[in-house]
Amino acid sequence: MRVVVTGATGNFGTSVIRALGADDRVSSIVGVARRRPATDPPGLAPHRDKISWVEADVAGDPLRPLLEGVDVVVHLAWLFQPSHRPTVTWQVNAVGSDHLFRAAKDAGVGAVVYASSVGAYSPAPGRVVDESWPTHSLPTAAYGREKAYVERLLDAFEAECPDTRVVRMRPGFVFQRGAATEQRRLFAGPFLPNRLLAPGRLPFLPVPPGLRFQAVHADDIAEAFRLAVTGDARGAFNLAADPVIDAGVLGDVFGTRVVEVPRVLMRAGLASAWRMHLAPTEPALLDLVLELPLLDTTRARTELGWVPRHSAVDALRELVQGLVAGSGVDTPPLHGDSAAGRLDEVSRGIGERP
Repeated sequence: MRVVVTGATGNFGTSVIRALGADDRVSSIVGVARRRPATDPPGLAPHRDKISWVEADVAGDPLRPLLEGVDVVVHLAWLFQPSHRPTVTWQVNAVGSDHLFRAAKDAGVGAVVYASSVGAYSPAPGRVVDESWPTHSLPTAAYGREKAYVERLLDAFEAECPDTRVVRMRPGFVFQRGAATEQRRLFAGPFLPNRLLAPGRLPFLPVPPGLRFQAVHADDIAEAFRLAVTGDARGAFNLAADPVIDAGVLGDVFGTRVVEVPRVLMRAGLASAWRMHLAPTEPALLDLVLELPLLDTTRARTELGWVPRHSAVDALRELVQGLVAGSGVDTPPLHGDSAAGRLDEVSRGIGERP
């Protein structure tokens, strides 16, 4: 089985390639990324003979030659920043996905496995939903409208290519130690002190009322993708581990007292920081998070045979440990924390550059 993985050097990609590499049914893997890693990510050495790398941008580079003779394309490539230039993320995420799907159609690829998100679902705070829930997201958030648009692209692709197997993975928040610094860069920015996040250091943790979300470890996500690539599953699958993360769990993980702050105040503070280029996260993303449904993962467990090995709390603790340590992986998007790196974040313009 020949597999191409876009976004192969990121949070999902490094874990997915490692999982596919360990499967004897997968004979070759092409990792596609805008920037090739200087060295192979951890865990790939035993499978080095079946893995190759290609530098390509899904938004503009020719993709059909990469997909000729390929059995499955796994689409993970996604740009979260620049939040101040949403046309840039749209070009990569929406237009780039359309470009890839068209290339897959022209090349006759047998299956497309796509990383969608809980963020694609229409608002339903506190409600548990299965895969039939509408995927119109919250269009005021760039991430949400782009995820919803790609869902519509796949609807059209399935209508045009009924013989092509299409799988849509819709995970909750995906954490692992090696991606901690990347997630700090993407969502918190360079002014968050690592040491402040160590359990017991925060004097209190401000959270908006009703905050609840689901998490899952990147290695468990990778296992779900491996099952989808090597099996015959079709359709959408919710992916999340237990338990649901709420204010109480956050307080336990950070070893501090949780203080509820009115949503309007938290949003106003985030909006001010974003407008002043002190934080990379647009305030509409907070709106999206607070409107998310909870995921029913029955279908993934029964039809894929997927069982997460890590609890949601384990995944969250690993993220926090990675943030405190400034952890990373030797790939361009996942590189670890450093003073020089933080200065570069500021000089490049927070929320202004990919």
